Amino acid sequence: MTTLRERKTYRKAILRALYGAVERNRPEVSGATLRDEVRLPDADLSAACAYLADAGLITVDWTSHRTPATASLTHEGIRFMEEEEESAAPIQGD
Repeated sequence: MTTLRERKTYRKAILRALYGAVERNRPEVSGATLRDEVRLPDADLSAACAYLADAGLITVDWTSHRTPATASLTHEGIRFMEEEEESAAPIQGD
């Protein structure tokens, strides 16, 4: 069983991967590509995607095996990632 810290890390990795895809003008990512990019087992990837979808940050099309076929950021997910990016950016003039 994964720890809370690991689950949060997985969720952040998924959001970063999807946000990076949006920045490259790829609004939708296949589940296989996402799994390879974040290097997660199917069960952990599915759990993290389900959590993020329930939070309204991503949309997921599921396979019949309950793994992500495709995933993409919602408008709210993009706004969330933009806020994260702004808060991590150094303040100009320092």
